[in-house]
Amino acid sequence: MHVVVIGLGAMGYGIASALHRAGMNVCGFDMREEVEANFSKLTGLAIDRKTALAQADCVVSVVVNASQTENALFGEDGIIKDLKSGAVIISCATIAAEEAIKFEQSASEHGFLYLDAPISGGALRAAQGKLSVMASGSTEAFDKAEPVLAAMAEKLFRLGDKAGNGSAMKSVNQLLAGVHIAATIEAFAFGLSQGVSADQLMEVIPHCAGTSWMFENRGAYIADGDYRPHSANDIFIKDLNIVQHAAQMSALDLPLTETALALFKETSKQGMGKQGDVAGLKLYAEQAGLALPPARYEEA
Repeated sequence: MHVVVIGLGAMGYGIASALHRAGMNVCGFDMREEVEANFSKLTGLAIDRKTALAQADCVVSVVVNASQTENALFGEDGIIKDLKSGAVIISCATIAAEEAIKFEQSASEHGFLYLDAPISGGALRAAQGKLSVMASGSTEAFDKAEPVLAAMAEKLFRLGDKAGNGSAMKSVNQLLAGVHIAATIEAFAFGLSQGVSADQLMEVIPHCAGTSWMFENRGAYIADGDYRPHSANDIFIKDLNIVQHAAQMSALDLPLTETALALFKETSKQGMGKQGDVAGLKLYAEQAGLALPPARYEEA
């Protein structure tokens, strides 16, 4: 099977690597030439973009947002000009459901199948082929994409026969993820203010009822003084804005989401938007004069 991966960031590179290990012919493309070159060395394939798209049975788009998705697929240099007719596009970006519906329609008009398939699990699980994929689209699209989905996902959730449902579910996940990160930051600030060390928090809380996946994952970064952008602060500004917009369209107030979003926005305002999404802890530390675990890595 011939697959093209568009976007070789942490998630895209991991997905492309997992597909390569599964025995597929995978070409990866990115704005950064050096990243493309590294992936070509991994696969042993050095095929230009136009040729790769003409051969592709499937394209996996792993860009950041709706604007990048639209440009990558349908823009002036979009893939549809060169993509083999009848190919399936798996779109993994976190976008609004209404955008996914629009992209599915556009893909269909150009003769392509489309899966609304946002992902969750982080870069490590992407490289292991163990992501959770929240997908919706036609039966034909699922059938054609099945080998690719099997290679990239440990959990595949089929959420309906049209685009939009996958992105709606991802928005629910991002609401929870953003709120849990904000709660983790606040819990660490409170614990440190009470004389509890970051290491002690990580020793105890993961075994107690108050834990969460985000506490255990992001808490480890805090305890290690790691503010690198494994997932950047500004990503959650984008994602929670999507959540808020959808909620407003349903006349629904989400006060916990608003509070978490305010923390991410203030963190960005203070120049830490490109740092990891736990960087907001520094705001609490400055407020209360808290000593944080020393930063061990170069920060954004």
